[in-house]
Amino acid sequence: MGSLLFIDSNNSARGQFAEAFARCKAPENTLIASAGIIREQVNPLAVQVMREIGMDISGQQAKSLEEIEDQVFDVAVALCDCSFGRCPVFPGNPAFINWNLFNDAEQEKTLEELRAARDKIKIEVDNFFDMGYFSAFVASKSDSCMILDNISDAIIAHDLERNIYYFNKAAEKLTGYKRDSVLNCDCHEAFGNPLCGDKCQFCSRKNYGELPDHDSRVMQITSRNGRRRICEMTTTLIRDRRNVPKGVLAVLRDLSIHQNLSQFAAGGEHFSGIVGASPAIMEVLNSIPDIAGSRAPVLIYGESGTGKELAARAIHQESPRRDKLFVPLNCGALPENLLESELFGHVKGAFTGAVRDKKGRFELADGGTIFLDEIGDISAAMQVKLLRVLQEGTFERVGAENTLKVDVRIISATNKDLTRELAEGRFRDDLYYRLNVIPLTLPPLRERGSDVVMLAEYLLGKAVKEAGRGKMHFSAPVVNALLSYDWPGNIRELQNWIQYAVLKCKGDLIELPHLPANSGSDLVDFNVNLETAPGKRTRKRKLDKIRVEQALAGANGNKRKAAEMLGVGRATLYRFLDGSSVSLNSGLSH
Repeated sequence: MGSLLFIDSNNSARGQFAEAFARCKAPENTLIASAGIIREQVNPLAVQVMREIGMDISGQQAKSLEEIEDQVFDVAVALCDCSFGRCPVFPGNPAFINWNLFNDAEQEKTLEELRAARDKIKIEVDNFFDMGYFSAFVASKSDSCMILDNISDAIIAHDLERNIYYFNKAAEKLTGYKRDSVLNCDCHEAFGNPLCGDKCQFCSRKNYGELPDHDSRVMQITSRNGRRRICEMTTTLIRDRRNVPKGVLAVLRDLSIHQNLSQFAAGGEHFSGIVGASPAIMEVLNSIPDIAGSRAPVLIYGESGTGKELAARAIHQESPRRDKLFVPLNCGALPENLLESELFGHVKGAFTGAVRDKKGRFELADGGTIFLDEIGDISAAMQVKLLRVLQEGTFERVGAENTLKVDVRIISATNKDLTRELAEGRFRDDLYYRLNVIPLTLPPLRERGSDVVMLAEYLLGKAVKEAGRGKMHFSAPVVNALLSYDWPGNIRELQNWIQYAVLKCKGDLIELPHLPANSGSDLVDFNVNLETAPGKRTRKRKLDKIRVEQALAGANGNKRKAAEMLGVGRATLYRFLDGSSVSLNSGLSH
């Protein structure tokens, strides 16, 4: 319940008095200590004057500040004037109080002097607890730490010797280092090298008066797991009440993901091949750096065409294994005998057609990452062999006797419900639990909102470049169509649409007739009237208030069933309901 430190200049007796009195007044489990700038033994006369009032301090240990430098305190109380030199900065940045009860050179040598010092300190300590000052300081310190720990920006503070005394949770996440491992350490030593690289302002200046009060710059840092991050670092010179420099406060904001997205929006690179800014895809993007820092296997779930291989590549590119190979393999595209050879390799003569030794994908991926797509399609026999690699990291080439050992991170993917496969006995539970250490689910395109337009623009840019065409645009009706379609084939289907449209369109504006013929039945606001004359098309609204209300009533409020009855996608119905005055009962379901 809080921690308290008493500081004295060079007379340990006064600190021992305060420590003893505080132990009598403080709440249970409060950590209390005292220390002097210079360590001295407790004065025997001080022990005597404390015994006069029934207190024994003979067992207390005199300490110097260096001996308690690794401890974190909530409150630090100076009994003397701290102008005697550099006011110490403690790990955890405790609340600092200066009672200034004694002169620096004052040292009690007689019983009368010690009794006067004892009584003065007792009054101050009693008031400190009885009037609620200690509990108020501890609560304030707890509240400020809670606030700073819930800030998304990393906050690091160090003194003029670069010793870190504050490090919030966001700093732990950004750097990969735990608070306890860096507090009171030189920041260059704590992180293995200067966190800010060659831009450290403390390497070239000896006079801290030359440091700017405020500075901001964009820089690259390397976290403990080897990940490189682009950060905006803002530094502020910390000054005390007398305007004397005491240290530096650094605030770091991770720009890595945001920078990649902004570069994409400006026509530059996208985030490891993943395009989008919707909440659904941003949740994936934000999780990738944390997943990349681990060595554990990852299992990516998602419908066909959602970009599972792109996500796997992004994890590899953000990981410490980025300088080694990323080796993909579609397990569902190969028969079992070829799949085993592809995974583990073979030796010459192992089977008909094996005219030379061949390395498998696991050997090629040694030190890097292997991506096993459609993992739910492998046979029971292959599951056993793959389980061994996961457990031991060893295997044999087909036809070979010697065992090979590799260091490979496995990322697998499936569009199947593996829990159902487990229940029906088609997938081993021991393999499932080893593959599914870190699950990652990719949202289908229909749940990504405006990402559809962003993706379409991106794919259109690629398609026109490959076709050697000039710049092309989508008409407003096409944009509406893209937004309203349910995309059962996800991004792969969208890519096919775009390629078809570029082929069909002879100008620079893509219109509805340029889209694939089988797409028209599911577009939001348009439908071909089959009763019109050949070659002529009329557009009519697919949905109206009466039809929607009737469908909802017939489906007992189930919007999914109502959409099926209306012959439109769910997104179309939801969008119509959002913009209409249809009365919805509270019992309507999705």
